Amino acid sequence: MNIHSLAMTTTGKTPAAPTRASQRSIASRDKPGADKPGADKPAADKPAADKVSHERAAGADKREAIMRAALSLFVERGFYGTAVPEIADRAGVGAGTIYRYFESKEALVNELYRTEKMRFAENVVERVNAVGGGREPARELFKRLWLHMAEFAVDHPESFVFLELHHHAAYLDPESRALEQRMLALFSGVIVAAQTRHELKAGDPRLLMGMVMGAFIGVIRGCMEWNTKLEDADWLFAERCMWEAIRA
Repeated sequence: MNIHSLAMTTTGKTPAAPTRASQRSIASRDKPGADKPGADKPAADKPAADKVSHERAAGADKREAIMRAALSLFVERGFYGTAVPEIADRAGVGAGTIYRYFESKEALVNELYRTEKMRFAENVVERVNAVGGGREPARELFKRLWLHMAEFAVDHPESFVFLELHHHAAYLDPESRALEQRMLALFSGVIVAAQTRHELKAGDPRLLMGMVMGAFIGVIRGCMEWNTKLEDADWLFAERCMWEAIRA
């Protein structure tokens, strides 16, 4: 498996490189006389710089609060059952504040979808890829994938429910659809490679993926409805059953 193509789609921005002015300011402190009165003029701007830094941090906190509130409400009520004022109330901000960070509810849910997809990739796909580079026998690869998915569902229940137990097709934008297609292509490639080695049943990779995810989601849904927590032995039992269904 290779997650690099997915990681490149994150919406986080790279920190800006130092400007020429800031580089000259840093260099001036190393020159003789730089510590004389009046030599370090940029220091006068420090209060303003601190204010800007504080405002940016506050803005990031508000944005994160909006994202967390939206995730919880979308899980509880669904996208169409959640109104923007409800998200604002849950986040502790004014309704108008949301539109400072997201131009619409659709823009918000797409940003959330991509964020949680990448969370899944980092917690599941990258961890699977970290051992053996995804080139080991399909039996070991499948077991590790299943158990990492189980861990993700337990550690990030709202994220898993949002991603897998909701229908997103109606509001996903091109960027979100492209990320979803890259994720599917990644798993499809692994399945085709295993089929070529005669380790998995022949058939449409999408069908095999659907069977696996359908079974996994069924287990999670059952735990939610029964209000029970599976032990490690239960997850391993479910994994063995699913492997028997798809192995060659």
